[in-house]
Amino acid sequence: MSRIGKKPVPVPAGVTAQVEGGQISVKGPKGTLTMPLADDIKYEVTDGGISVQPANETKRARAFWGMQRTLVQNLITGVTTGFTKKLLITGVGYRAASQGKVLKLQLGYSHDVNFDIPEGIEIKTPDQTTVEISGIDKQKVGQVAAEIRRWRKPEPYKGKGIKYDGEFIFRKEGKKK
Repeated sequence: MSRIGKKPVPVPAGVTAQVEGGQISVKGPKGTLTMPLADDIKYEVTDGGISVQPANETKRARAFWGMQRTLVQNLITGVTTGFTKKLLITGVGYRAASQGKVLKLQLGYSHDVNFDIPEGIEIKTPDQTTVEISGIDKQKVGQVAAEIRRWRKPEPYKGKGIKYDGEFIFRKEGKKK
């Protein structure tokens, strides 16, 4: 029995949700998001919110139940407030600058890294060592953050690289003489 799945997803004012054609569509002040429906789960849109229940008593239906409810919750949160990830750049000469639809990164390579910003994602650089990625789709925001971080992962000796805000990097001691 899923503890998360039992609770209906509340739909705030100004947000409309409808289930049709094998997908759920949520429209809010920030935009519209759709998600394909799982076959083992039944979705009900009522005035109080969206109810997610397993369609049958199979193990797969019970396994998908809580996850599908969380995905519906992410749709509602995305169209109302959106999602944001913050990356911090550490290292001498490492910097980032957002120019139009391109994020320019200087990460100690012999060339600058030009990262094309995908559609539906907004990237801000409040200063040279901070990158803020925001959008309405949680999966897309996380994927873009991971792709940017992959250019220079933080290393354990000096801590240089790109890390998530709040991420702890386990530091190692260098060579002993």
